[in-house]
Amino acid sequence: MKWSFRIFTFAGTEVRIHVTFFLLLLFVASQGLMSGQGMAVALESMLFIVTMFACVVLHEFGHVLAARGYGIRTPDITLLPIGGVARLERMPRKPSQEFVVAICGPLVNVIIAAAIFLGLGINAEFNPGYDFLKTGHFFQKLMVWNVFMVVFNLIPAFPMDGGRVLRALLAWFLDYGKATRLAASIGQGIAMLVGIAMLLNKVEFHPMLLLICFFIFMAAGQEAASVTQQEATRDLRVKDAMLTDFRTLPPQATLRDGVTLLLAGTQQDFPVLNLQGGIQGMLTRHDLISALAEKGPAHPVIDVMRRCPDATGPAIDLTQALDALGASDCPALPVIDPLSGELVGLLTAENIGETLMVRAALMKMRTTS
Repeated sequence: MKWSFRIFTFAGTEVRIHVTFFLLLLFVASQGLMSGQGMAVALESMLFIVTMFACVVLHEFGHVLAARGYGIRTPDITLLPIGGVARLERMPRKPSQEFVVAICGPLVNVIIAAAIFLGLGINAEFNPGYDFLKTGHFFQKLMVWNVFMVVFNLIPAFPMDGGRVLRALLAWFLDYGKATRLAASIGQGIAMLVGIAMLLNKVEFHPMLLLICFFIFMAAGQEAASVTQQEATRDLRVKDAMLTDFRTLPPQATLRDGVTLLLAGTQQDFPVLNLQGGIQGMLTRHDLISALAEKGPAHPVIDVMRRCPDATGPAIDLTQALDALGASDCPALPVIDPLSGELVGLLTAENIGETLMVRAALMKMRTTS
């Protein structure tokens, strides 16, 4: 994720922190100072925020280690002001495995809260208006925070763990796609009901809670759309959707050469090949037009192209390649022959969309004939 940097690596997973996290710390410190309670209180509040997010990291590693037991890697965890994001390679489609991976995060928070309660004998009153920034009661606040994390994460709505737990339970009885769409609809329904209740003053209005409802509604829709797309690309390989008729540029090409190819056809992005025929990078239409205005037509393409380190192969599952394309900075994913190392195709979102439309039309024809 952009604007984030690594703080440590554990069990092959990088833990990264986004720069906006420090804005949260500054905000908390300024609140303490402006309240007139002094620097000691501000530092205590900042320490508690850091400890809260340490619990978030442990929560995410609950998911990471559970997923690793099923052969699923997690490249990184990124800490944001709103929480942590673990980037798993994929979620398991087997209901029992997804249930375990989803529930292991909240279980970590249960263990932390129980350890504080049993080890220190601390009691606390739980209510939605609990003040986590009040002075003192450090471990009591930490226990309550972990309990709130369990309750919040088990709300049956994507992207919370509860949404994935719900899908896993539904997938025992339904097709995975239907289970996802039903779980997403339930999550969106909950978000809408809470949002409407706040707008009608049926419950106390909280701007942050309204924002969370909107986030849940959008995330649930995206999850359903993602799974629908995965179902559509099932049993397809990269070779079924890649672009095979394309133009390339040599390493000594100039922007003028790129303009000539752009105007000669419908291709938008052009691979730049080295003298041996291997791919060096990609000249995109956007970068070409921007550089042309700034540097002129004689400027070398090699200084403007994107490196595009990710590539795929013709026999790779299209769903897997689609994920790689989505994570890439390049609009086209180079398709490399694993034996010769030559560029044999380009995988673009446009070509994938056209392939799926053709496939849907053929399936419709078969069902009606």
